[in-house]
Amino acid sequence: MSKKYEAMVLSCMDPRFQKPVHKYLKEKKLTGKFSAFTIAGGSIGVTNEKFKKWHSTFWENLETSIKLHKINKLIVVNHKDCGAAKIANNNKKFNSSIENRIHKNSFNKLKKNLKKQFPKIKVSFKVLSLKNAI
Repeated sequence: MSKKYEAMVLSCMDPRFQKPVHKYLKEKKLTGKFSAFTIAGGSIGVTNEKFKKWHSTFWENLETSIKLHKINKLIVVNHKDCGAAKIANNNKKFNSSIENRIHKNSFNKLKKNLKKQFPKIKVSFKVLSLKNAI
């Protein structure tokens, strides 16, 4: 019998980001209660055209987590100073305003696709700072 978990967490693979994600999930009392999908850029990696080959892997993994773990929520945790955001911006001029727009666009696209493919799944988004992360 499958155990019901609370959520799937989509986050970035950046080594600097693992402690902040762990801390954030611990504060939310989710330790041991989620399945994880970690990929460069988090939501940027599963929505931006620069990473198109990765998209179907995420959606298949989410579907599997829904089936196996009975999750009902997707928690997306991105971070500032994201290398994938810089790649998504075609390595053009880059600043915090541009990065914020890239995160917001990825969240909105993910939310729209989630509503189409898995309308019962709730979603939340968070962008964490890497300050004091290491």
